[in-house]
Amino acid sequence: MDQTASQIGSSGRSRMGQLTGVQILATGSYVPEPIVRNEDLAKLGYDPDWIIQRTGISQRRKADSDTATSDLAYEAAVRCLQQANVSANEVDMILVATMTPDTPMPSTACYLQKRLGALAPAMDINAACAGFMYAMVTGMQFVSTGTCKRVLVVGADVMSRTVDPEDQKTFPLFGDGAGAALLGPGKSDQGLLSFTLGSEGDGGEYLCQPAGGSREPTSNESLAEKRQFIKMDGRAVFKWAVRLVADSVQDVLSHAGVTAEEVDLLVLHQANFRIIDAAVQDLGIDREKVVVNLDRYGNTSAGSIPLALDEANRQGRVKAGDKILLCGFGGRLAWGGALVQW
Repeated sequence: MDQTASQIGSSGRSRMGQLTGVQILATGSYVPEPIVRNEDLAKLGYDPDWIIQRTGISQRRKADSDTATSDLAYEAAVRCLQQANVSANEVDMILVATMTPDTPMPSTACYLQKRLGALAPAMDINAACAGFMYAMVTGMQFVSTGTCKRVLVVGADVMSRTVDPEDQKTFPLFGDGAGAALLGPGKSDQGLLSFTLGSEGDGGEYLCQPAGGSREPTSNESLAEKRQFIKMDGRAVFKWAVRLVADSVQDVLSHAGVTAEEVDLLVLHQANFRIIDAAVQDLGIDREKVVVNLDRYGNTSAGSIPLALDEANRQGRVKAGDKILLCGFGGRLAWGGALVQW
């Protein structure tokens, strides 16, 4: 893994681009009410102090058994549209980034489209924890080409159903949540000053969900072996993520001709505080500019970045002209980074 990690994130393996004339019109987010604290996990034999020290997570949200991913997506989408003062029938396209779809078919985006009462085409995008970045870049391209005027991008996951309660190194990391952004035409200096998307499929075995797909359909045997749950080599993924974030955000900044000091806000995928801390040190960025909420929500996968971005937006930490650095990374070792001018 060390050799692979040393290669990922280089400009030779990433795709760099620029996409301006597009803006984020509004944001929204939602998390289910039930809170699972580290102290609650102590009843299952977990060490609350170990969780805090290794991850920075003190609690996470867990959806009720009758709540699906589209339900979280709907609540985040409604809040986003309300902030923009835009009705569902004004939305031209709906993109949902998720690795926990309501059903294999139809897509979660179709469930969301129906519930919103929108007439827009809708589709899912699965790049796990990098999913929102992939979906946002995709949506911005539809706006940039003039095909769409309003694109609703949602990142949502019910991660609590993907982890084994007996896996003490993985189970405490994840929570449930959703975030949304509404995209539309903007000024020539708005949008993605620079972005990168990439993947390292060779490292997929370090973070994957083996069973439940066409390669290994769910069976009595796979259930007995708990192969429907996430399998993660935490140490290997941590090393990869630290290097990936450092390399990809530097690539994004260099491509945009922007220094770290000029960044107004840093919103990284909320996976582990030590990864965020390492990125802050590598960049030399002011910690006051860093958004952190994983202590309250854990890793919400595709919901992570838009949830954090919406919190910052509603707290007044985002204003016109700000440069916001985003980076998502995760399953099958995919990543996406961008420098957004608000």
